[in-house]
Amino acid sequence: MDQAASTPRPRKRRDHRVDALRGVALLMMLCDHVPQDWLNRFTLRNVGFADAAEIFVLLAGYASWLAYGRLILRGPPDGGWKAAFGRILRRCWRLYLFQMVMLFVSVFTIRQWRHYDPVPVDFLEPELAHGSHWLWAVLTLQALPNNLNILPLYILLLLAIPVMVWLWKISAKLLLGVSFVLWCVANLDPSINIPNWLDPDGWYFDPLAWQFIFVLGMLSAILAGRNDGHLPGPKWLRWVCGIYLFWGVWECFPYRDWGLPPLNPLPVPHAEKSTLALWRWLEAMAILVVVQSSGTASRFSETRGGQALAVLGRHSLEVFSLGTVLDLFARLVMNSFGTGWAIQIAVNVGGLAGVYGVALWLDHHRRQAALMAGETRAQAQREAMRPAGGDGGG
Repeated sequence: MDQAASTPRPRKRRDHRVDALRGVALLMMLCDHVPQDWLNRFTLRNVGFADAAEIFVLLAGYASWLAYGRLILRGPPDGGWKAAFGRILRRCWRLYLFQMVMLFVSVFTIRQWRHYDPVPVDFLEPELAHGSHWLWAVLTLQALPNNLNILPLYILLLLAIPVMVWLWKISAKLLLGVSFVLWCVANLDPSINIPNWLDPDGWYFDPLAWQFIFVLGMLSAILAGRNDGHLPGPKWLRWVCGIYLFWGVWECFPYRDWGLPPLNPLPVPHAEKSTLALWRWLEAMAILVVVQSSGTASRFSETRGGQALAVLGRHSLEVFSLGTVLDLFARLVMNSFGTGWAIQIAVNVGGLAGVYGVALWLDHHRRQAALMAGETRAQAQREAMRPAGGDGGG
């Protein structure tokens, strides 16, 4: 047997840039979901057209190709359409369970809190405030409360992955074209949406529009996979992306909040979030291009700071879900006790400690499980190589 052929290939080193970028998006969400938090003055939503949601869905598409698209292409016996769809269904079920837990914790918490202190109506839609007639609408995802509407979108996009991969296998241009047409339809007629019992306009994240940035993430992962994890492209493209991001800061900076005269250079139309306005997905893609084509970003992701962000990104579902619940408590605390410096520090330190502690705990258990799985495989290989007849003597 050819020794070179039998020698296992060295394992490819993990690129932590996507994990670290997702960690940044999760931290921004932690601040953005608490309007009274002073830290959200520095997040992307106040210094750009997009916010953390666009980054989150874009990277969900990127990670979904790595997890499911490549599994489909691998084929049987350890891959293929059936294996990938089974894994997608298990992931969707997990997302659904987290959605339900977050929702019921939110409803229970607010109902109990208002026994002791008034709670503004915008904390919980009036339909959820009394009785239990809302239960079926919630369980069937026909009712999506504010700040609890991104996981249902993720479930729907995951279920569409087999169709997306099928279109891509015919032609990458076909997948991109179909996705772009659907985005155009959503922007031309926003009424084409999934009904939401709590909102006459439908789902806040219109799936017809938001599938486009998910597909862009998938296609980015394919391109990066062909180039050792880096997004290819000419140097001038990175400069264009950098200039666009700088323009977004200049255009969207909250000048009035800082007591400054408005310095917006151009009267840009409102960047509608529900239908994913052009300015939004362009900014998210510009950020991904800059990060995934940057050697500096790659080196930073290996530092202690980069790894601290990456550990959050590796456990995005758990971190997002816990962060959403902690954000609810933060809003309630600030509503009841004010927004002074002591409260600001306590809320932000507590929130960061909570999500980071959970991420570290999960990462530790993942490493332990990987070590145990490796030891099991090694033991099985030793057993297979042991001569027949065992160790018994004559």
